[in-house]
Amino acid sequence: MTAFHLAPAVAEAFPGTLIALVTATGLRGREPWPRTTAALAELERRLAEGAWLPADETDPRIEDWHTAYRSFDTNPRRVRPSVDALGRRLAKRGVLPRVNPAVDSYNVVSVRHGLPAGAFDLDHVAGEVSIRPADGTETFTPLGEPDTVENPRPGEIVYADDTGVLTRHWNHRDAHRTRVTEDSTHVVFALETLSAGRDGHLLKAAAAELQELLAPHADGTTVRYLGPG
Repeated sequence: MTAFHLAPAVAEAFPGTLIALVTATGLRGREPWPRTTAALAELERRLAEGAWLPADETDPRIEDWHTAYRSFDTNPRRVRPSVDALGRRLAKRGVLPRVNPAVDSYNVVSVRHGLPAGAFDLDHVAGEVSIRPADGTETFTPLGEPDTVENPRPGEIVYADDTGVLTRHWNHRDAHRTRVTEDSTHVVFALETLSAGRDGHLLKAAAAELQELLAPHADGTTVRYLGPG
């Protein structure tokens, strides 16, 4: 099982951090996922009827991430936290993007609960994963841009393995190398909060909901939690 670590500098700067790691093995991404299809349709229906709105930057859950981004010199209105960008897109267009069943599953859970979410194909992760400040020498290739190489700024919070950076700006964008496709079979999904005392119950509910969507299409699923403790 791939080990994930929260670097001491991150734990000290963001003591309320709690990350749910939902791992699925034997994932089958090419079969129908009716529960995910229904969850997407239900959320979009509630939005269209005015019964629900995605969290925006006035919500404490999103405001936390804007404050965190500013702390490592990222402008969160130009480079938005993933859940903020996804919620804005949903509010504007009325629909969530359809990528593949696994990605669609964490997207609907993310925006429903107002918590950032991402995923990594563990077959393409090298060694252990650390959530830590970048030192400026690492390389990052953005999702969908296999010929692009970026260098995160020193101090920017990233997920990184032994080979390079897996996310920019903590959870703004994922790497191309560890992207989740329909053929990914061993995947870890990360759900995050910076205020475990306030939103830990939401995080646990979101992890349980994601696990329920994944379980019918996997040989096995597990949930672990990562925090300063």
